[in-house]
Amino acid sequence: MSGGLEVLSIKDEDVKQLLAAGTHLGANNCDHQVEQYVYKRRLDGVHIIHLSRMWEKLLFAARAIAAIEHPGDVCAISARPYGQRAVLKFAHHTGATPIAGRFTPGTFTNQITKEFREPRLLIVTDPRTDHQPVTEASYVNIPVIAFANTDSPLKYVDIAIPCNNKGIHSVGLMWWLLAREVLRIRGTISRETPWDIMVDLFIYRDPEEQLKEEQEKEKEQQNQDTAWGGADAAAPSAAFGTDEWSTNPQIGGTFNPADMKTQPTAGFGQDWAGDEWAATTPSAAVAPTATPATGQTAPSAGGASDWGGANEAW
Repeated sequence: MSGGLEVLSIKDEDVKQLLAAGTHLGANNCDHQVEQYVYKRRLDGVHIIHLSRMWEKLLFAARAIAAIEHPGDVCAISARPYGQRAVLKFAHHTGATPIAGRFTPGTFTNQITKEFREPRLLIVTDPRTDHQPVTEASYVNIPVIAFANTDSPLKYVDIAIPCNNKGIHSVGLMWWLLAREVLRIRGTISRETPWDIMVDLFIYRDPEEQLKEEQEKEKEQQNQDTAWGGADAAAPSAAFGTDEWSTNPQIGGTFNPADMKTQPTAGFGQDWAGDEWAATTPSAAVAPTATPATGQTAPSAGGASDWGGANEAW
């Protein structure tokens, strides 16, 4: 407990958070063991929990948790979906052992089971929902800390923190405050500076709503990409094929074999008959000056001599 110290007293910011999350709103029914934590009852039948007594019991529970030498010996349990995320975050920051979801019977009593544990301290979100681990803890003398509503049974509960354990924001805020006070008592964080971990990380989020938010973000991203690159992406496709490259028949036009016949390329396919090379024929070549010998035939007019003949003399 605070012991009247100003350092451990509740701050105005914490009070605002507790009121905004509705941690002071209890149930319509009230257990006789929780009457000492009730401030008054509203006209609609809802019991109002005293905030100062809630804070005192929160500090008392934080001191008990910080007194455990090994943080892994502290077991945080929540079978209710609203507290599973808070339990995992609490275990991550304080080093405790989390059990989120269904609790396997015999975890604390049956040594044959694979999930057998021997914790030194147990923290539960709701004594009514988590009645199985609370009952088993009583068999093996494990002290129990529980977030208790006005109608919660406190049997086998050693330290009860009165709060609204049925609200989504209330459960997340109480686990966040408990983790912060444990770290402050251990000296991990300072009381002069605020904790850099946000409360939103401890609050339960509906998977369907989270999926809808992700889909909406993807649609917005696609719309932004389309609006940003739509006009620029369409411009090259519209301008492609309309410049001077496509108007040149030799580059951008279609191939037609008739064009090759009617419009031959310069220097290819010309008629060499009228050229000077055509005027020079083998008959106009220089004739041999020597008279051929007897029996040797003269070359023909076409200039095709019998180089391999048998009558030719070399």
